Amino acid sequence: MNAETLFSIANTTALLSWIFLAIAPRWKWTQFIVGEIIILLLAAAYLVLVALFFGQAEGGFSSLPDVMKLFANKNVALAGWIHYLAFDLFVGVWETRDAREKGISHWLVLPCLFLTFMFGPVGFLLYYIVRSIFGRETAQGK
Repeated sequence: MNAETLFSIANTTALLSWIFLAIAPRWKWTQFIVGEIIILLLAAAYLVLVALFFGQAEGGFSSLPDVMKLFANKNVALAGWIHYLAFDLFVGVWETRDAREKGISHWLVLPCLFLTFMFGPVGFLLYYIVRSIFGRETAQGK
């Protein structure tokens, strides 16, 4: 499978997962399929790409120019993109689960999910603020 095909599959899968988190966050299949299956598949794809191609790329993590060289390799860049997809989706799943446990309206979580999907840490930051204001303590949270 070439990098473009894997990129398209990963992107489409992640987008569909985000749609399910937005419209059916409490459905048990959303939480199971997105929260476990999809994220694990993305993690496995990342592992395979890193194992196969990371050693072939120039660059490294010690400076910004080295990181730029590293991501000049399309397979390593794809691995990096899948890394973002998996971790942002993981955070989105956590936000929906945590909001349910803390009694936070899904309407308040939707903007957080959108921002997590688009800008990762910004959405997490907004969710943390929403959680601090609207979340109620639970027996687990004490």
